[in-house]
Amino acid sequence: MKETHPDYNSPTALKKILELHGMSMQKKFGQNFLINASVRKSLIDVLDIGTGSHIWEIGAGLGSMTAEILSRGASVTAFEIDHGFSMLLTDFFSGYGKNFCLIEGDVLKTWKEQFDSSPVPDRLFGNLPYNIAATFIGNTIEHKIRFEKAVVTVQKEVALRMTANPGSKNYSSFSVLCQWAYDISSVMELSCGNFWPRPNVDSRSVLMKRKTDFPSCRNPDLFMKLQRSLFSSRRKTVKNNLSVFLSDSRLASEILEKTEIDPQARAETLSLKELLLLSDNADTDIIRNGI
Repeated sequence: MKETHPDYNSPTALKKILELHGMSMQKKFGQNFLINASVRKSLIDVLDIGTGSHIWEIGAGLGSMTAEILSRGASVTAFEIDHGFSMLLTDFFSGYGKNFCLIEGDVLKTWKEQFDSSPVPDRLFGNLPYNIAATFIGNTIEHKIRFEKAVVTVQKEVALRMTANPGSKNYSSFSVLCQWAYDISSVMELSCGNFWPRPNVDSRSVLMKRKTDFPSCRNPDLFMKLQRSLFSSRRKTVKNNLSVFLSDSRLASEILEKTEIDPQARAETLSLKELLLLSDNADTDIIRNGI
């Protein structure tokens, strides 16, 4: 018999359907259901979808957000690691035909193959498990994938890193990577009471809009490696970290002089523009010097 959707706003109903199928929430997967209907609607409003939109949803759970997305005429490719949840999702959304596709397994291991074999999605959505959020977002950017729009709910600390300004305590290599690819803004803060089970941390939803004026870069692969290396030893100066990265202290000094970047500065004080400039000049000199 086909399963009916549980009341997604009721912890009691959600717990009941899990018990009925001999399932339980697994902490290792970072499972927390968003039980606030108005928040769910607001987040999909921000995602800005309609008929014909193609959405990737990370961590579909029991399908509360999936149902909201499908109700607006969009198609969904849902990624879900929990086998029990996957079985229920398949049953819940079997009537949507080609508009619903389920990819079971760890999204960190499955998304690349799905991306290579399917049309590029317009949008990304996910109440991202806290233990994979930064890794997944970083991996897609490093593979030169930029969604037109993405709305992700992440641990508040991760959101602060995504939106951090140079010189602030949260500014990091991840901040640079996100802000290189997207215009990022906070959507709303979500206290633990919006979820069941209640997480031990507060969450924040973030809107990521693909930059129309994507900052040019001579060698994107070098830029990503270089800026990660500069942040790897935060207490060291740009000169020290660049010298290690290039294995050439003299060349590091030449590049910093050319770009007019203070050799005694630290990476967390450099803007995206300065880091791109550093990368472009490093690329030129690396080729010239045959490194």
